[in-house]
Amino acid sequence: MIGFILSLVVVINLNTGKTLSQNITLSPPEQSEIASDSTLSEKVMKMEQRLEKEFEVYFDRNLAEVAQAGDGIAQKLLEISQESNIKPAVFWAIPESEYLHLVLISPGQKPLVQNVESLKRETLVNAVTAFNFEITNPRNLYTDSYLNQAQQLYNWIIKPFEANLKKEGIDTVLFCLGKGLRTLPIAALHDGQQFLVEKYSLSIIPAFNLIDSNYTPIKKARILAMGESEFQNKSPLPAVPLELSAIVDTNAMENISTQNLSGGWPGKSFLNQDFTLENLKAQLASKSFSIIHLATHAEFRPGKPENSYIQFWNTKLNLDEMKEISWNNPSAELLVLSACKTAVGDEDVELGFAGLALQAGVQSALASLWYVSDIGTLALMSEFYQQLKTAPSKAEAIQKTQIEMIQGNVRLVNNKLKFSEREISLPKNLSVLGETDFYHPFYWSGFTLISSPW
Repeated sequence: MIGFILSLVVVINLNTGKTLSQNITLSPPEQSEIASDSTLSEKVMKMEQRLEKEFEVYFDRNLAEVAQAGDGIAQKLLEISQESNIKPAVFWAIPESEYLHLVLISPGQKPLVQNVESLKRETLVNAVTAFNFEITNPRNLYTDSYLNQAQQLYNWIIKPFEANLKKEGIDTVLFCLGKGLRTLPIAALHDGQQFLVEKYSLSIIPAFNLIDSNYTPIKKARILAMGESEFQNKSPLPAVPLELSAIVDTNAMENISTQNLSGGWPGKSFLNQDFTLENLKAQLASKSFSIIHLATHAEFRPGKPENSYIQFWNTKLNLDEMKEISWNNPSAELLVLSACKTAVGDEDVELGFAGLALQAGVQSALASLWYVSDIGTLALMSEFYQQLKTAPSKAEAIQKTQIEMIQGNVRLVNNKLKFSEREISLPKNLSVLGETDFYHPFYWSGFTLISSPW
């Protein structure tokens, strides 16, 4: 090693609330020429294999064998970059007991490795838990109390490779996060000037070798939208009927070639009594749907996959049962869960959330780390599906949506939800007094694209 970089950081003591100074040592990036030195490339494959094993143990089934080493991943990223307007990179952040292990691979480039020495896993995980609490605490919705922790985590995780991302012109980052980090709202990390999502399109992946890495952007697609607004033992979701009508144009089901850019997507919509597991299976068997949107309560809970579920009208679909559903052949490109709740801080929950698309057998999934207000979810989902019509990738669609919310272009004014290009009036049962902006990370940063960003 040539030398060390010392970084003075601030750590929040969760027991006392006081701030502590801590010296963190950053080891210089290790580099290797892909063409001549395969050591780091092989280490990347071994790291991917360890990640694959974690998900295999949790879901109790074999997954696709990890085959690509670092050089193969770099080549695949280069191919995607050449056939699209996307410049992607894969970023691994793996907490070890005494340090944070970071790896970055850009299109056609050698792997870069950097360890944040002296950053103990316990310290990092505690900081993530505190950050999540600050964002989701209702008392903080009109404050920036999360900002110090957002910058602290940015300095630990992103800063070591910040210059490399900028130099390579990266615009899309696939984050592969280790234990303790998988429920981190990565979009809300902050560099002191901007949120991370204002700089990059983002997705969370279980491992690069476990995702569908082929570039297949959604353009003309049918959507199957189903949801529930009334529940026996759960809080109602009164905005769900409006959410379904806002994203689906049932009159355009058979005419996807002339998709209306200002209206909903062509598809089918089912609500409440029609939102059954039997109907889901029947619809998937009868038509090809690229997008499946489920507006209902879904929970990722500690323990085995069968503890986590999606609520249907008459039953629950457990996470371990999702692989038994024929989500279309070929696989659906996007599964959306628009009213999720995740138990943050549990490693099994992290695996369930990060492995959602993997277990369902779909290319990508969009789900939330915490339950967002009914109106907030309606606002985000309506804007997302509008952005998805023109964005080159799903990751960019959710990025643009979150930026519009940060900038105040998605807001509630006089019982109307205003979006970047349109507005919708709220019915009486959803009437809300006053004006609401959705710029706080609580409203947008929990919504996470899982697996393939395109």
